[in-house]
Amino acid sequence: MAAKVITISNQKGGVGKTTTSVNLAHCLALRGAQVLLIDLDPQGQSATKLGMDGEMGAFYFLTTAQSSPAEVVFVKQWVRETGRDGLKIIPGNSMTNSAQMILGVQERPVSYIRDLLKLFVRDGFDYILFDTSPSVGGLQERALWASDLVIIPTATEFASLDALAKTAETLRALRDTKGWRGGMMGILPTFFDGTRESKNSMDDLQSEFSDKVLQPIHKATVLRECWSEGKTIFEHAPESRSAEEYSALAKAVLKY
Repeated sequence: MAAKVITISNQKGGVGKTTTSVNLAHCLALRGAQVLLIDLDPQGQSATKLGMDGEMGAFYFLTTAQSSPAEVVFVKQWVRETGRDGLKIIPGNSMTNSAQMILGVQERPVSYIRDLLKLFVRDGFDYILFDTSPSVGGLQERALWASDLVIIPTATEFASLDALAKTAETLRALRDTKGWRGGMMGILPTFFDGTRESKNSMDDLQSEFSDKVLQPIHKATVLRECWSEGKTIFEHAPESRSAEEYSALAKAVLKY
């Protein structure tokens, strides 16, 4: 399909997946791209970070057959404007977890979500981003398989490195056993604060993943403030270091 599909994933929570998904999506849109953000996390936080309500859009996207024109129209009705030029979202909520169970019962193939994206092939999107939940399950696996690129945010602390290794192993298994043709764009270190633990974690990442380690995102109060205001970093603090760092990530994406 024409749009490049990017999944933001890690099997550990609290590492900045949603913050990364929302800010990367908005920065790509600010640079002229047409972007669709699909929230596959049952917490529905992507919408919240954009000042919107969680909804059942992801549930219907995942469970509607799309075998008739009426079903296609129904699913597309859940694509919401965010109030930001070039950025749309399919919001999720707790029902996304029910969708995952349904897909499991129906034994949908690993290519299922990639096939669903054909719905948007003529809608002019340059990028489709998936924000995923930290839990391991069939939904996350299908989202990874659907992606052209995967970005793995990981907090620069020892406890996060084990989950990172497991996520990387999942990607290898998808490639080696299920024919995934995408690739890991990079590891995104988050919550970097210059402490010895952060620096040691960065050293470990660079030793293990070399040039796949992206420029880190520093721990910053402005990123927490964005949450309460329902704004991206480019709206709340466009001149901040955090905005510069997420701009750097967007530039790296645009090179692919």
